[in-house]
Amino acid sequence: MSVVAALTGFLDLELKVQPGRTVAVVGPNGAGKTTLLRALAGLPGRAHAHVELAGRDVSAEPPYRRSIGYVPQDGALFPHLPAVRNVAYGLRAQGFGRREAQAQAMEWLERLGVGDLAGRRPSALSGGQAQRVALARALAVRPTLLLLDEPLSALDATTRADVRHALRRHLSAFEGVCLMVTHDPVDAIALADRILVLQDGRVAQDAPPTEVTRAPRSAWVARMFGRNAYPGVATVTGVALSGNGGLVAAEPLPPGTATLAVVDPEDVALYQDRPAGSPRNCWPGTVRDLTPLGTRLRVTVTGEPDIVAEVTAAAASELGLAEGVEVWVSVKATGVTLTAV
Repeated sequence: MSVVAALTGFLDLELKVQPGRTVAVVGPNGAGKTTLLRALAGLPGRAHAHVELAGRDVSAEPPYRRSIGYVPQDGALFPHLPAVRNVAYGLRAQGFGRREAQAQAMEWLERLGVGDLAGRRPSALSGGQAQRVALARALAVRPTLLLLDEPLSALDATTRADVRHALRRHLSAFEGVCLMVTHDPVDAIALADRILVLQDGRVAQDAPPTEVTRAPRSAWVARMFGRNAYPGVATVTGVALSGNGGLVAAEPLPPGTATLAVVDPEDVALYQDRPAGSPRNCWPGTVRDLTPLGTRLRVTVTGEPDIVAEVTAAAASELGLAEGVEVWVSVKATGVTLTAV
């Protein structure tokens, strides 16, 4: 049940995914994520796809014949049908009798925690509830290709965790291929075998989650995973940043190489005064924002360059951190990771 596709138009890429694999599709707004899903589904859009599903060329077939389950961002539920009949619709189209289709639809609604809403129409559902019904409808038909466009985005934190768990359990036994657009790094890491990074309709990176998080080739993706990222050009000692300033790295790249420098917030140290010992990367800045993150704080500091640090609440109190406070920033050369891009 592999998927092979060549896309043209706004998108210029080839895609091959083996059976049982889930690919998280990420990238900035306008990168082509939803365009990719629509092209694979055979829906009108800015790109065209030549698609083979399980060795069968479906490029000329309408969406309803492609063995595809698709959950768009708005769910696209039938407004005149209750939840259970929305989910049963695809099963009925596959030839199941009314009773069997209703039974399987109820089973999927129960799995996703909305069985008690089976009789409600979409207008009587919250955004999160409607999203779960749409997800149940896509899963119920056991598609060869499952396309999910931010399927968990409308859910609150607790419900999101529950539905993510249910979806992970299903995908672990899913024999087809799943492509999932997401902006949530937790969803990408928890659910996907590969992360496909799109930028302006092209592939910026396609690799397992561990590689993408360790060595991102896109500043957007690095920041998605909560890291500082700076494009620039490699120098003898590190990188000259595209904006202002530069960074010294413990493992430089060949000078002149287009480079992405990544710094983990945990590797950023803040001081009230310039630290002694002349660290390799040290510059003054001003605290712009403090954001609680569990028992720690993420501190945004403007300077050359701007940077985000992560400190304990005790350290923040000791430093007297607040908006407008001037600080010194220090990053060890070993805390700067360079990737050729």
